Amino acid sequence: MLGKQRAITLGFQHVLAMYAGAVVVPLIVGGALQLNGAQMAYLIAADLFTCGLATILQVLGTKYFGSRLPVILGCTFTAVGPIIAIASASNLATAYGAIILSGLFVVLAAPLYGKLLKFFPVIVTGSVVTIIGLSLIPVAMNNVAGGQGSSDFGMPRNLLLALGTLVVILLVNRFAKGFLRSISVLIGLAVGTIAAYSMGMVSLAPVSEASWFNIVQPFYFGTPQFSLTAVFTMIIVNIVSMVESTGVYLAVGRATDQKVEQKQIINGLRSEGAAIMLGGLFNAFPYTAFSQNVGLITLTRVKTRDVIFAAGGIMVVLGLLPKLAAITTVIPNAVLGGAMLVMFGSVAASGISILSEVDLRQERNLLIAACSIAIGLGSSAVPQIFDQLPDFAKMLLQNGIVTGSVTAILLNLLLSSKNSSEA
Repeated sequence: MLGKQRAITLGFQHVLAMYAGAVVVPLIVGGALQLNGAQMAYLIAADLFTCGLATILQVLGTKYFGSRLPVILGCTFTAVGPIIAIASASNLATAYGAIILSGLFVVLAAPLYGKLLKFFPVIVTGSVVTIIGLSLIPVAMNNVAGGQGSSDFGMPRNLLLALGTLVVILLVNRFAKGFLRSISVLIGLAVGTIAAYSMGMVSLAPVSEASWFNIVQPFYFGTPQFSLTAVFTMIIVNIVSMVESTGVYLAVGRATDQKVEQKQIINGLRSEGAAIMLGGLFNAFPYTAFSQNVGLITLTRVKTRDVIFAAGGIMVVLGLLPKLAAITTVIPNAVLGGAMLVMFGSVAASGISILSEVDLRQERNLLIAACSIAIGLGSSAVPQIFDQLPDFAKMLLQNGIVTGSVTAILLNLLLSSKNSSEA
């Protein structure tokens, strides 16, 4: 059992690992919809606050809600395009009405979806977890270079910072013991940020400009409005998220050395549905299990839920105290990228470890793993190949985790029935 101070420190490390992913969604949506400064600040605060509440519900668990796994919930990138499209065509109130009803759909559909878990044998699970890790690596590499679209993308100082951060994390893991070893990523981020500050790459202006306190209020952008097309669109978004989250739950089970039961996944998805409805209520976003943090669990070997509970509490506080939240935004993208490389690589390595339990000399297993990983990684790396398809098809096919998972499930069914008929 960890002490409170250590649990909070490790929880803060998890918050830093997912913070960039959590904040970039409101920044993209707010920028596309031309929200003013006050509205942008509210959007970020509401997102952090709701992330925290959703994570706490997921970790604590009740009879019907919460997987009781060390899983952090964060806003899904899949929802960015649809929210912008709905809000641009009508208004944000319509987007949030669709989010609320789509969350209700997830709560009601979770038991039915749970029946599909029999189609996730070891060969499928290993392929999906591997795809999750591999599809995240390009995100890490973009950050290593300074962040996609940044003016200094690929400059040597960014690459040097990322390399330095990675080396610090590896050295701490190699030579430190106990608690110090478990916070290797936090130490790497701190050292990297200090180095960046000495190079003049860190600005503290966002901290001084941020307000001290913010109250998250329901329906900030107006009373929810409802459109059948908008609701259907958000339901598709959340079906995609359900598939993603299943892969994350299985990966977390692997990282924590436990078999994830069907009931845990159903309750976890119910909890995500409730979190999505909460996101609509507080004008935040749809939420899904964050794969960024799975690698951190694998790397630190700290598997207790107390740490994730602490992370949820920290996010709630950050949502109420924007000035504290702004402190975490000063970490340069390159420093985050260096940490992401080892975390995301750990997820991919975990998937490979699962696949090692399967006999890949059998043609059936080899084909399932090869095709699902290739299609999943290809969809993530070159999503523009689907640009000529309708929007709902693009939403599904540009997500490598979804295409890879569906490929693995279908090939498992197809090749199993073929083997049975031959026998």
